[in-house]
Amino acid sequence: MKALVTGGAGFIGSNIVKRVADEGWQVKVLDNLRSGYRSNLAPIPGVTLIEGDVRDPRAVADATRGMDVVFHLAASVGNKRSIEHPIDDAEVNVIGTLRVLEAARNAGVRKIVVASSAGIFGELKTLPIREDHPVEPDSPYGCSKLCAEKMCLSYAKLYDIEAISLRYFNVYGPNQRYDAYGNVIPIFAFKMLRGEPVTVFGDGEQTRDFVNVRDVVQANLKAATADGVSGAFNIGSGTRISINQLVRLIASAGGVDPVVRFGPPRKGDVRHSLADIGAARATLQYEPQVTLEEGLLQYMTWAREEIRNP
Repeated sequence: MKALVTGGAGFIGSNIVKRVADEGWQVKVLDNLRSGYRSNLAPIPGVTLIEGDVRDPRAVADATRGMDVVFHLAASVGNKRSIEHPIDDAEVNVIGTLRVLEAARNAGVRKIVVASSAGIFGELKTLPIREDHPVEPDSPYGCSKLCAEKMCLSYAKLYDIEAISLRYFNVYGPNQRYDAYGNVIPIFAFKMLRGEPVTVFGDGEQTRDFVNVRDVVQANLKAATADGVSGAFNIGSGTRISINQLVRLIASAGGVDPVVRFGPPRKGDVRHSLADIGAARATLQYEPQVTLEEGLLQYMTWAREEIRNP
């Protein structure tokens, strides 16, 4: 099997690259290294890295040629970043996805697995969130990911290509570096390990569904090998905890005693989030395997080593 991973030098992408390479697949990576790292791919033998941007039709066409599967992870990620840079967000997430779809169609790719986001739902009306929950995104990021998802599913209806959109909830794990725009776990983890105070926005009782990257990789592999299946699926842990609880778990996993401060709620953040993963279980045989406590212990070990040897 031959696979292209766009954004494959990034956090989730590099974990997918490692898994499919371990499975014996031939793997290419297309990444502009804007938020990806060559070091993420260095331990993985046999991977071909093409330095390029998904908005560049020639680079995408060259990378896609001869592939059986495309894992499309390249994206501009995060509500805060999209609010500050909405044009860039749309160009990468919408136009970039369209470039990938066109290249995949022209190259005769069998399957495309696309990274979507729970950000498409906006403020939630019911919990847990099923795939048919109303989609009313509260940020440009949510809008661009929803558009990208709909384009992928439309290509599956129009052309001889299968497309699966995986709606990630809060993913965390090794290779996820500190980024002020990013997930709360690396922000809290790196600040705690550096002895810096952490800021909880709002009262900290908002809840999130945190899913380990190993489970997300599992979902991608199952989606890629599910013959005859197209559609959108929630990928989370099916559990939720408050941010205040998360602070305690990260501190315990890292063996630290953090200084915690509280700030005003952030625009674009939902109050509660919890994935209904029944559809992914039934259709893809997806089953989360990594508990949050186990995943945080592993992540804090990785983060401490990353601080020592950046």
